[in-house]
Amino acid sequence: RGQPFTITVSFSTPIHNYLQQLKRTFLIAQTGSRPSKANGTQIEFPISSLGDQKQWSAALEEQDPFFWTISVNTPANAPIGQYALILHVSKSHCHLGNFTLLFNPWCQADEVFLGNEAQRQEYILNQEGIIYWGTENAVLAQPWDFGQFEEEIVDICFTLLDVGERHQRDKNHTQRKNPVYICRTVAAMLNCDEFRGILTECGTGQYYNGNRPSKWLGSSPILRQWIASQCKPVRYGQCWVFAAVMCSVLRCLGIPTRVVTGFTWAHNTNSSLSVDEYYDEDGTLLTQDKSARVWSFHVWNECWMARADLLPEYSGWQALDATCQEKSKGPSFCGPAPVQAIKEGDTEVAYDVCNFFAAINAKCQVWIQKADDNLKPALSSTKYTGNNISTKSVGSDRCEDITHNYKYPEGSLQEKEVLDKAYKKVKKLEKTSSSETQFSSIPTALEEPVNLYIQLQSKSSLLLGQDVPLSIKVFNHSGGEKATHLVVGAQSLHYNGVPITHLWKEEFHFILKSNEANNLQIFVPYSRCREELGENHLLRLTATLRDEDSFYVSFAQEEISICDPPLTIEFPENMVQYQPSTAKISLLNPLTEPLEKCVIAIAGRGLIYRQRKYR
Repeated sequence: RGQPFTITVSFSTPIHNYLQQLKRTFLIAQTGSRPSKANGTQIEFPISSLGDQKQWSAALEEQDPFFWTISVNTPANAPIGQYALILHVSKSHCHLGNFTLLFNPWCQADEVFLGNEAQRQEYILNQEGIIYWGTENAVLAQPWDFGQFEEEIVDICFTLLDVGERHQRDKNHTQRKNPVYICRTVAAMLNCDEFRGILTECGTGQYYNGNRPSKWLGSSPILRQWIASQCKPVRYGQCWVFAAVMCSVLRCLGIPTRVVTGFTWAHNTNSSLSVDEYYDEDGTLLTQDKSARVWSFHVWNECWMARADLLPEYSGWQALDATCQEKSKGPSFCGPAPVQAIKEGDTEVAYDVCNFFAAINAKCQVWIQKADDNLKPALSSTKYTGNNISTKSVGSDRCEDITHNYKYPEGSLQEKEVLDKAYKKVKKLEKTSSSETQFSSIPTALEEPVNLYIQLQSKSSLLLGQDVPLSIKVFNHSGGEKATHLVVGAQSLHYNGVPITHLWKEEFHFILKSNEANNLQIFVPYSRCREELGENHLLRLTATLRDEDSFYVSFAQEEISICDPPLTIEFPENMVQYQPSTAKISLLNPLTEPLEKCVIAIAGRGLIYRQRKYR
């Protein structure tokens, strides 16, 4: 939209036979099932010698006895959609054809205008990308084929909008001029928990009659399966799949979009700035709170637009999250929320800034559940959320850290001011209204003197098949001797903080003299981990240190990724277009046992047709 396109109208007989009728010639552009002049979905405009770039217009550029060449201009705020173009001559109408109108980030008057050409190439035109996952200390990369310009995808995207609007009982296509509205409609359609959407979420590893989320290689197979099944939700997706498909759809529609990953994400806090983790005395993660928990990583989107509904400083990147949230009000997705508002703690700004702010600023309190079911706070270092927020760099495969866009440095004066501002706004809301969205304060630090201190270190990532090395240091800072009990454990968990199973545990009893330190080097054998690593291959390592004369427990934790062996792809030096070529795909098995029933899934746009599997 916002730029002209050219059509040629051919006539069956010389035009001069109909000059009188052609003096009253108009074009009609209309979109939607019920086009209307009143709501701007049907527009009639004359064919003249001059066009108008700010509104629908048509200019006659070239003519001869048998054809006209007409330049049609669309305004930069026209609703996007699939249009019919009709020639209106005197009292007769002739359907000339159909065209699809998209957002235009190259047009300065469009709300999605992006001034940097390299960014437009990346965030609109690039069909390949990278999604980051893993842990904050070991960021791993997964390639993804967005495929937003593949055959049929644009039609599927508009079907998605049609279905979403039917669910919302919104049949007025005028709203489609607004990129905020489009983003919210697409986000609502991504997860079938909101509507009968594109993907079914499954966070517990039970993937009956469907695809594991980690097995998807790109967006187009998901979109095609959804449309082929008459819009039944595709099984299964998790946060990175939602974000990847969202990126494909919004890029296809012309909104600059990127995929963003944040590590140590406080999910479902309902805008609270504190989140709790519960462990037993052996360091096993419990699931007392079924909803709010700290995720190892979370993936969402950013889309670029001017926010005409907000102050100018809130234009630019907007955070958009299609993964279901438990919110006190409103739909289950979040956004679009101005990233600048998240950074500045402007929690009242639409949409859902408070949810994003809490997810990346909450502090985690660890609780130990004693044998008598009483809860005691663990003596441990603070676990901060919202770390290493990452996205693919423009024009390269390098990982770019954009945490500074979302928050000021940890412990800085600016961070303190932002947090103070957020608290004051909430307190004011509590006094002046019955707002349901409220922040709770950050848990205060324990005032008990810390006499026993523990450090736990491990490699941030290991190759599948390797034993896990642990380094543990314990210190006794008290003035007397301490009889201590140390429990070290390893537990597999899903990326969303849900524990899978306890894999390994080892206990130690020793005496620590005053101001004495003890160092231990331990290995968790791979044989104890191999059976139930989970889809994301994440391990939570814990160490609990108890003074047998005190009920307090010192606690330390680390999270590591167990990496699959890399696949390598080799192409011949020379490849000829339209001629068969052979690629070599190889894998080194790092295990001491053979791999059986192997399947390699391959996708290569422009090289092979869709996705293939080789057994």
